Amino acid sequence: MLKKYLIILLVSLFPGYFSFCAHAQNRNTESGQRIKIETSLGTIVIKLYNETPLHRDNMIKLIGEDFYKDQLFHRVIKNFMIQGGDPQSVGAAKGEILGNGGPDYTIPAEFNPALYHKKGALAAARQGDQLNPEKASSGSQFYIVQGRTFSIDELNQMVQRGMPTPSSEAIEIYTTVGGTPHLDGSYTVFGEVLEGLDVLDRIAAVKTDGHNRPLEDVVFSISLVK
Repeated sequence: MLKKYLIILLVSLFPGYFSFCAHAQNRNTESGQRIKIETSLGTIVIKLYNETPLHRDNMIKLIGEDFYKDQLFHRVIKNFMIQGGDPQSVGAAKGEILGNGGPDYTIPAEFNPALYHKKGALAAARQGDQLNPEKASSGSQFYIVQGRTFSIDELNQMVQRGMPTPSSEAIEIYTTVGGTPHLDGSYTVFGEVLEGLDVLDRIAAVKTDGHNRPLEDVVFSISLVK
């Protein structure tokens, strides 16, 4: 039976996962490895955080294997996020329900209070809490935050419901630039957009079907910026 993923995906830790970490780390720069997402609607450049080395190195590994080639942003929700990373999306038929594909391992959560869900944040999708209480990340699926702005009252209400208290910097960003603060402490943020927020907005604005899949495919490939 197919599992239904939220923002989110996959199970079971792949035994050989950690073998690539040391090798991949050598390819990173001190300021953070850059990656380029070339889409049918423009190009996005992202910096991977060195503070989340497991997620950083996994992304670098998959890019080196041409994993992210001609995939689709299969889940798009305006004022929330755009999601990709399902290998089953390559060449998928129109209307096909996507979001269940990926490698057979997960990545341990790497929560960091300094890395939050501001607009342009790159974060890892995962299975829901009932199946995944440790909040381990999908082996490949990711999302980029568009979000919206929030008032101080809204942020206070989220804190009362259990959201980690945001820093003064995060409060400033959430009330002026925007993001998805309610996801903080639940999904690993491991990068941020350096160039192409306008492309993010264009993708987030496309028309979608009842499963939040764009009616017109938004194709992308990811490469390392050397």
